[in-house]
Amino acid sequence: RTDEGEHALGGIPSIIGSSSAMQNVFAKVRRAAPSDSTVLVTGESGTGKELVARAIHALSSRADDEFVPVDCSALVESLLESELFGHIKGSFTGAYQTKHGLFELANHGTFFFDEISNLSLNIQAKLLRVIQEREFMKVGSQKRIKLDIRIIASSNQDLQETIKEGAFREDLFYRLSVVPIRLPPLRERIEDVPLLVEHFIEKHNKKSERQVQRISKRALEMLSSYSWPGNVRQLEHTIERILILEDCEVVEPEHLPTFITQRQFDF
Repeated sequence: RTDEGEHALGGIPSIIGSSSAMQNVFAKVRRAAPSDSTVLVTGESGTGKELVARAIHALSSRADDEFVPVDCSALVESLLESELFGHIKGSFTGAYQTKHGLFELANHGTFFFDEISNLSLNIQAKLLRVIQEREFMKVGSQKRIKLDIRIIASSNQDLQETIKEGAFREDLFYRLSVVPIRLPPLRERIEDVPLLVEHFIEKHNKKSERQVQRISKRALEMLSSYSWPGNVRQLEHTIERILILEDCEVVEPEHLPTFITQRQFDF
């Protein structure tokens, strides 16, 4: 069995890779973590951007405080300001009590904006002020609250293209990308597939109480020749599916899903 510790990062065992591309990512994370600089993690969906953000937090001096993630694509615009900043009782219809916002909950810790390109220009402007002034006000309040947080953001979009389209503020981009970290898609580090497969077999053996021992050489070759448009997340789901649906000790080609065996590549 491969010694996973050599290829994992910062106590976050799901970030694994022996490829030069991932070793470069690991080096940037280790150098960035001790600082309080804002970090922008970019990469396609499924490459592990939140895992990298959590590793930065775990390796930082804020590790004992909160890591607060917010999925910018999941919150309704009308509620986002209240979610981020909190509100005072009676500040709008339905505000029956004062509420702490996510910024307040993250104070002294790390705040992670997942897929930040989904923020409206209005919220972007308010976020820029928070980064610049390190303080904010609850919705409906005039009292300023001091903020001591580390901000990490991620995007699966090319933010510089989004800036050209007028959908993202250029000044906010430069504030966020003090330390840029790009996560390569799995097709650019295909040599990491065997290590990842081994890790996911062990992980899902425990979760599903299975006893899969290994994957055959031919099955591994087939997994390594697929383009993985869904990246590491898709690979993990594929291994999880095999362990749930197939009763085997060794994963063979016949146990692989048809999108692999029929070689329907997505290049």
